[in-house]
Amino acid sequence: MMLDKSANAGAHSYAERGADFYETPAVAVTALLRAEKLPKVVWEPACGRGAIGRVLQAAGHTVWASDLIDYGYGVSGLNFLAMRRAPPGCRCIVTNPPFKDAQAFVEKGLELVPRVYMLLRLAFLESERRSAIIDGGTLARVLPFKSRLPMMHRDGWAGPRAGSAIAYAWFVWDTSYCGSATIRRICWRVDAAADSGAISRR
Repeated sequence: MMLDKSANAGAHSYAERGADFYETPAVAVTALLRAEKLPKVVWEPACGRGAIGRVLQAAGHTVWASDLIDYGYGVSGLNFLAMRRAPPGCRCIVTNPPFKDAQAFVEKGLELVPRVYMLLRLAFLESERRSAIIDGGTLARVLPFKSRLPMMHRDGWAGPRAGSAIAYAWFVWDTSYCGSATIRRICWRVDAAADSGAISRR
């Protein structure tokens, strides 16, 4: 079956994409939790309706949730790219940023906290203009999924539900890290979780 391009981020115009809001599947967050030991306090600065934040809270994390737009979860009206400091006690960001602003989100995140986790298209690696944040030494790990995530349809999409045609990965930046990024594939399917490896203690 041919995929309807309007269900895919990046396959339609920014005008069609509006706020560029594609809700994160919960399984992507649980896969990250199996693969990484996150700090207790986490900031989700593009929280949407809480797709990431609620999973982190259920896992025992304290989540500072904010967004520019009011989706009924967290603190609204906060422009992450204009922030000058992180919330009190927060030294880690976990988010799925608007893809059109992904590079700016990474750069701003690294100004504010030591560790940044971003759910991004694997194609984020394919850019000369991102060389500073990809090759600069603080990109510690890239965690691509072994199988495609469930489709992230754009907010308000009422068309047919489709399988994902885009490969995603968690990108992990750590300001205390210096070197080449390692690549470790992870699983989001519960029945394959045993193959995702030991929890990283970095």
